[in-house]
Amino acid sequence: MAAQVVKRIGNKLVIEVELDLSAESMLDKEEAIREAVNLAGSLGTVEALKSFDTKGEPILVDGVKQTSKGECAETYECPYGDVIVARHVYQTSKGGKTFCPLENDARLILNSTPAYAKIISFKYAQNGGNAVARDMLESNGRKVCPVYVKKVSDFVGEVAQYSGQDWTFSMPELSDEVASVSVGVDGTCVQMVESGWREAMTGTIGFFDKQGERLHTMYFGAAPEYGKATFFEKMGAEVIKVKELFPSSVYIGLADGAPENWKFLEPLTGRSVLDFYHAAEYVKLAANAIHPGSRNKKDRGDWLADRLHRLKHKHGAAKRLLNELEEELMYVQQKHVEDLEKAATYFRNNYRRMNYARQVKENMPIGSGVTEAACKELIKQRLCGSGMRWKDAGAAAVISIRSIRLTEGKWKQFWNNIIENGCPEHKIIEKL
Repeated sequence: MAAQVVKRIGNKLVIEVELDLSAESMLDKEEAIREAVNLAGSLGTVEALKSFDTKGEPILVDGVKQTSKGECAETYECPYGDVIVARHVYQTSKGGKTFCPLENDARLILNSTPAYAKIISFKYAQNGGNAVARDMLESNGRKVCPVYVKKVSDFVGEVAQYSGQDWTFSMPELSDEVASVSVGVDGTCVQMVESGWREAMTGTIGFFDKQGERLHTMYFGAAPEYGKATFFEKMGAEVIKVKELFPSSVYIGLADGAPENWKFLEPLTGRSVLDFYHAAEYVKLAANAIHPGSRNKKDRGDWLADRLHRLKHKHGAAKRLLNELEEELMYVQQKHVEDLEKAATYFRNNYRRMNYARQVKENMPIGSGVTEAACKELIKQRLCGSGMRWKDAGAAAVISIRSIRLTEGKWKQFWNNIIENGCPEHKIIEKL
């Protein structure tokens, strides 16, 4: 099987490929077709890469003159296979590190074309290097080393962490007006190589219409860090950007009872709402203490249903329930005092954030489920597999890519930004 360029018409190529369909099974015929397509794709990629090369003329790189040392062959990786391209490399009159305009202007990631880097980093965000290598071989007929998958993906993740901070990401077109915006943060533990189990952070910004339907969600994540200051700083900057877009919306902080979450959320939002389902767990704890045992099952169930209904639909219900729990502490069996005290303490600390009746009446969210789900989808599913342990840089890269992937429309914009603005090592070139 062979392929060749038989005609060039401006920027258009005519590629001739020989296709052997002598195999008996349809599966074998299809694999032969895939091999032919990969051959044609590799030829097209060579020509596409050459279009970003110079003709050997002197150039300015970030304002410094460089001259060509001639054409040197290099191997590049693309979705169809590895390709060899002869391209000009440059150097200043003082020597030093060489520079390749083709690699710069084609926006190569290491020695990978953008499309190939995009594919394997997308897959690596979902599975480990070995799984990605098997996937590429099965799906694309493309052999790739697992170590290479990780190296390229780590590079993409690093770009996502640093360059992406200064890039502009536009919102998708929403189907309705944004009436309210929820801001949530949460954490979940990841096993690190050097420090054991540590907390990685997730954050969400949810957009809701007047009926309380979620229109869009933005996802954010960060690898474990001591103090979490970097995550909160970045997350806070994103909330400020959103406020500029939707200044008239109601901003709601939604989280569990962790004090550090509220220290971050309350200055940024107009309303503070404790996750209803966390509160419900403590109501259930109180129900078990006040009406313990199998003989009180019906009373316990009735009491729990009634108090949850009141909590959700009656103004001032949280404070009244707190008063009831404190009063019940005088009568509850000694062995249940500790559980009831836990429930009372939780309400004592958080009842001001439990105005669920107003939220429900105004069709605004009362649950942080989307943020808790982000902990699972953003962190747990990829970083907490059996036996997994992570270094800081590797965890940060994967989380950064996954957060971009999860936010609708952001993955495409991220790669458009790379093509338009380049990565940190890409230079500004002028021809002389």
